[in-house]
Amino acid sequence: MSDPERVQVTISDGVADVRLTRADKHNGLDWRMFVAINEAVDEVEAAGDDVRVVVLSGDGPSFCAGLDFKSFMSGEGDLSADGFERRNGEDANFAQRVTYGWRALPVPVIAAVKGACLGGGFQLALAADVRIAEPTTRMSVMEVRYGLVPDMGLSQTIAPLVRPDVARELAYTGHVVEAAEALELGLVTRLADDAVAEARALAAEIADKSPDAIRRIKRLAAEAWGKPPAEALKLEEDLQREVLGTPNQIAAVQKATSGG
Repeated sequence: MSDPERVQVTISDGVADVRLTRADKHNGLDWRMFVAINEAVDEVEAAGDDVRVVVLSGDGPSFCAGLDFKSFMSGEGDLSADGFERRNGEDANFAQRVTYGWRALPVPVIAAVKGACLGGGFQLALAADVRIAEPTTRMSVMEVRYGLVPDMGLSQTIAPLVRPDVARELAYTGHVVEAAEALELGLVTRLADDAVAEARALAAEIADKSPDAIRRIKRLAAEAWGKPPAEALKLEEDLQREVLGTPNQIAAVQKATSGG
């Protein structure tokens, strides 16, 4: 169970609603937030088939304003040590898992973004499969402003979304991107006045689909795109063979053909 003063997780009707709850600090990433987000990943993963889709959002005016430098300067946690630790042979270290943990889940993740979405918060949003952003959204890689390297999964998330030169410019400059520009660049999926409501509506739509197919579509997107055609096409075939004729696939056909 995650720390409710940092993250709250509610699971209902196949949707895991994951909310950052440090609204007074624009959901800035202090040590407790790092721990709580990792615990939220664990909680959603442990829920297994009870979760078909995740909605990731932040309370208050912002999604996540990035690293809370003041808390770490005061001695609350040590990212330079504990943040680099890995567990169970995982690819991502503790700090990276805050973002990459959502990418690694077998179910889709939808981020509802607003206000400050900066630094680690930006990398958290990019780890989602879909980003719905409000017009107030401001995005930035940000780390270069503090003499740091963006090291919370950016290398795995931004490349499929924007041209390499655009990604490099954003990382080199820390340029703040407003919502309209973010949409134009491909950093967000679409804009909405109420991102959380839109994200929950989309989540409900996805949760109503065959969970077997959705999980394999996410795997296909993660593993096949960008691979040599022979490998990608073989994965398509393998995943299709896994679902053909299963109860969920038959139920999906019956629902589709009956007008449901």
